[in-house]
Amino acid sequence: MLEATDLMVFYENMLALNNISISCRDNQIVGVFGANSAGKSTLMYSLSGIMLDIRKKEKMAGGERITLTGQLTFQGKDIMDMKPSDRARAGIVLCPERRRLFKESSVMENLRIGGYLATKAQARESLDYVMTLFPALQKMTKRLAGFLSGGEQQMVAIGRALMAQPKILLLDEPLMGLSPLMQATLIRAVKKIQEQSDISIIVSEQYARPVFPIVDYAYILENGAAVMEGTREELMDNPDVKSAYFGMS
Repeated sequence: MLEATDLMVFYENMLALNNISISCRDNQIVGVFGANSAGKSTLMYSLSGIMLDIRKKEKMAGGERITLTGQLTFQGKDIMDMKPSDRARAGIVLCPERRRLFKESSVMENLRIGGYLATKAQARESLDYVMTLFPALQKMTKRLAGFLSGGEQQMVAIGRALMAQPKILLLDEPLMGLSPLMQATLIRAVKKIQEQSDISIIVSEQYARPVFPIVDYAYILENGAAVMEGTREELMDNPDVKSAYFGMS
């Protein structure tokens, strides 16, 4: 469905992504794991097209020069130069790091903003699904997003992304700063999305332990490069992965 080949991103003279090749097939959950500054968010911005907007803004402001090279295809179509808005219309939807909600708007308003690409019927169906997926939100629809806890905000952020009718959902560090209990709640929700829909998911995280049980395939990033990849079972059998990401020898 989504495939990147030899993807490279340069910030002036700094190499942020180094020849990364990654793919996500239909109805698959793919994990991208790595420490801070490993290149996870840069990869998600590149897949979603946000990096094109960042590059444009930097050029207009006379800031650092950003260069992207490589190949990126979605459903067999070259999308390397496709605008992020067009990628969203095609079904590539990013749920960004740190949630980035409209904090002075209500939960319902945030969700409806996510549904601007949907038909009325799709929006109603998606809203019902979000409320089923995250029943805690049913009593919070009128609350301002800025007054929600981090976990509640993350539920809204994922719900907003689902309202945009994704074919592939990009989750950039959705568990950041959350309690283990809330992390488990969100991981169960992500698995339900895969099981109950035709949506494929790429999820990036610094801490692999909570996410690893639900991924079908995963990539390990270090310094902008994919240093290891494999199925969940293959990586769990790798002693280096067990030591670095699970504290197991």
